[in-house]
Amino acid sequence: MTALGGRVALVTGASRGIGLAIANELQAAGAHVIRLARSLEPASLDQRTDVPCDVTDPSQVERAAQRILTGVRAPDIVVNSAGAFTLKPFLDTTTREFVREVAVNLTGPFLILRALLPAMVERGGGHVVTIGSVADHQSFPGNSAYGASKFGLRGLHQVLAMELARQGIRATLVSPAATDTSLWDHLDPDARNDLPHRDQMLLPQDVAEAVLFAVSRPARVNVELIRLAPAPASDA
Repeated sequence: MTALGGRVALVTGASRGIGLAIANELQAAGAHVIRLARSLEPASLDQRTDVPCDVTDPSQVERAAQRILTGVRAPDIVVNSAGAFTLKPFLDTTTREFVREVAVNLTGPFLILRALLPAMVERGGGHVVTIGSVADHQSFPGNSAYGASKFGLRGLHQVLAMELARQGIRATLVSPAATDTSLWDHLDPDARNDLPHRDQMLLPQDVAEAVLFAVSRPARVNVELIRLAPAPASDA
């Protein structure tokens, strides 16, 4: 049997970037993967279920959760990977931009877990993985909205980890440094001196492999935190 054979894993933001890489990695490891994203079309395959859902909309999250719980079952693994990223000085950040970033990066994970955790707790087991960021523990100029949402997400995760510890549910925070996804396209980091160039960034596959490592450990092991950074450049 493969590492995750017989398990059900739900991944948000699974239509592109880190979320898509995680979904593919967990599916390759044998899990039935439920992919959630706004842009997906509904689909039910042998080893995958696609559910369109805007994680910032409580009614959409509730409908998606009901479809999952009745059509598949309560997931064994929930990976909150959906994210939004804005790079602007504080005084240039609009209220709408700030609210939107917090909604995607912080409120969305809350809504997903609030809808699915009761069934996981009732079953007495599961694994919650939160995709944070280097910006969940380090501050950067231009990150007022993103940093606030990711610091908040880390706080939410840590509280949940404490509350769920006696419920048989493991919790892992994966905090990657800058990762080369389409979220950077509009910024063109290779043309700037204040951002890492794309060849200096992590790849989505690096994050996906870290998630697989955490969720495939024996039940007696809980990987609490994984921080990923690019390896130092060689002088050779």
